Amino acid sequence: MSTPPGHRPPPAPTTPPDPAEPVSHKVLTSLLGAWALDACSAVEVAAVERHLGECGPCAVEALRLRDAVTLLHPAEPLDLDPRLRTRVLDSCLGRRPPRVPVPAWATPYDAEAARLDALLQDFGPAEWHTPVRLRWHEDAGPRSRATTVAGVIAHLWTVDGLVAAALGLTDPLAGAAEDGGPLAAGPTARTEAYWRTLAAPPDRTVRGPWREQGHALVRGAAFAADGTVPGGPAEEVPVPYGDFTLPLREAMLDRAFECWVHATDIAEAVTYPYEPPAPRHLRQLVALGVRVLPRSLARRRRAGLGPGAEPSGRPGAPARSVRLEIEGFGGGDWHIPLDPPGGADPAVHVVAHVALDDTEFCRLAAGHIAPEEAVAGREGDRRAIQEVLAATASLSRL
Repeated sequence: MSTPPGHRPPPAPTTPPDPAEPVSHKVLTSLLGAWALDACSAVEVAAVERHLGECGPCAVEALRLRDAVTLLHPAEPLDLDPRLRTRVLDSCLGRRPPRVPVPAWATPYDAEAARLDALLQDFGPAEWHTPVRLRWHEDAGPRSRATTVAGVIAHLWTVDGLVAAALGLTDPLAGAAEDGGPLAAGPTARTEAYWRTLAAPPDRTVRGPWREQGHALVRGAAFAADGTVPGGPAEEVPVPYGDFTLPLREAMLDRAFECWVHATDIAEAVTYPYEPPAPRHLRQLVALGVRVLPRSLARRRRAGLGPGAEPSGRPGAPARSVRLEIEGFGGGDWHIPLDPPGGADPAVHVVAHVALDDTEFCRLAAGHIAPEEAVAGREGDRRAIQEVLAATASLSRL
């Protein structure tokens, strides 16, 4: 049969190269880059890897290229996107609302405790004793404390006990009071008191009590919001922290923040990537930090700290403020008053503007960076800006 004009016959089928057929050194060297990127065919991979076992210079070059690829592709967490859990729960609760719903101010703690628990799931006995350095910032400067992964969970467990006691649940320190004296009040004192009672360093067995207490806190918060526990509405249930008191809703957000911060400490210690909270939860944590920031400013002024501690000046002058702009999913725009209450609208006399990323603000509030190290956009009165940043860092504690 003749071929029509302009028509090309189909190409003859090609035979894949024989894996056993020798390939020149030059060709194999040219394939090293593609091999490092996992872009070779199965036949090419077999040829390259056979050659690497025979050629020292190519084996060294292959390792160098593979290391470079690792730097170009940073490790990603194996756990699910933290937002996925929130979306699944929203879908389930939309179909069948719970009889006693978890209030919105308790869901960040519920989510962050679940994420930390998932991180701990596959830890072996040795990993529970991995060294972890807890960091915070005090008026005198940065502080730190060496502990282990198990020690961090013990710390969270004992401080969460403040909320448990306020809800009428069992306090984990109830049997640990020394010489029958009163229970330690503040987070640091409680942690130190618990550590002193231990005959041996904490180990993996602390996970169970911490996890059970966390579930009880979420249930207790739900019943508190429903008005079915003593103490009145959730907004009025006080949680004493030693030197200060937080209402239950703010205490639960505080515990969510601490859970995330210390989960990040653990993840860094075991070299595992850890993502920030879901955006709507991060927004609540940032808002809590902004709400308590004026208290930190006032406390530092009572202690004679802060370069901008002097009042605004003449009587009747408008109160000064710093505009604090938090960027990112958890961000917002606030005016932080610098002068005592009683003046005009603090937005009237803005003396400075400082902008921070949401996670950078949280790192500063956690005491993981010093005020002078914060990556912030700054404009206006430098003394006022420094005072606000220092007060933010002073929110941190052990």
